Amino acid sequence: MDRDGLSRKLIVEFIGAFALCFAGPAAIVLTGGENLVAIGLAHGLAIGLTIMAAGHISGGHFNPAVTIAMMATRRIDVPTGGAYIVTQLLGGLTGALGVRLVTDETLRNAVQLGVPAVGSGHTTTNALVMEGILTFFLLFSIFGTAIDPRSSKSIAGLVIGLTITMDIYAGGAVSGAAMNPTRWFGPAVVQTQFDNFWIWIVGPIAGALAAAFIYNDVLLARVSTTPAGGVPGAVQEVQAVTPSTPSGAAEARPRRRRSR
Repeated sequence: MDRDGLSRKLIVEFIGAFALCFAGPAAIVLTGGENLVAIGLAHGLAIGLTIMAAGHISGGHFNPAVTIAMMATRRIDVPTGGAYIVTQLLGGLTGALGVRLVTDETLRNAVQLGVPAVGSGHTTTNALVMEGILTFFLLFSIFGTAIDPRSSKSIAGLVIGLTITMDIYAGGAVSGAAMNPTRWFGPAVVQTQFDNFWIWIVGPIAGALAAAFIYNDVLLARVSTTPAGGVPGAVQEVQAVTPSTPSGAAEARPRRRRSR
C-alpha cells in the first residue's frame, strides 16, 4: 500500500476513535451517567455516522478488537493492522483529552471521565463475559452488513451504530459496555484509572475473534470474496455461479445450448 493511501486511512481511523472517545464520555459526564438513552445514542451515533461518512476510506474499524479480528481472518495485513491500532489508541486518547478540556472537573471526576468499570453488585467475571458477548454482537453485525457480499452495504453504519446502542442498553450497568479497548484506553489514561484494565482488552478481543471466525469460516464458507476498492474489511461479491443456484441454473442452460 502506498504511503499516501495508508495516511488517508489512518486519518479516518484517528477521527473515528476520537469521535467515540469524545462523544461517549462527554455524554456520560454531562448526564452524570444517569441517562442511558443519551449515553447509548452518543456512542452508537459516533460510530455509525463516522462509518457512513468515511468508512469507505479505511474500512471504519475504529476499534483494535475489530482490527485484530480482520487480521485474524486475513482481511487486512499485519503491518497495516498494527498502524491502525496505534492510530486508534491515539485517537481515543485525544478524544478523552478533548472531554477534559470542555467539561467541569467536578462533573468529570464524579463519573471518572466515563472510564468503563465493573458495575455495582457484579464481579469481574460478569464484566468480562459481558464484554465478550457484547463485542460478539458488534462483530457479527459488522461482518453481516459491511463484509458479507450478499448484504446491502448502505445500511452498515446504521446497523453497526444501533448494535452499539443496543449493547450499551443491555450491558452498560455490568461492564460499561466498552466493546473496544480504545474506548477504555483513552479515558483511563487521561483519568489515570486502571482498575481491572484487562477486562476491556481480553473481553472485546475474545468476543470479536469468536464472531469473526464463525461468520468468516462458517457463514461465508461457500462465498468467495475479494477486497473491494482496497478498503480493509470490505469486500465485493465474486461468488461462483453454479447450476445449484437459481442464477447458476439460468446461466448454465444457455452454455449447454451453445455447446450443441
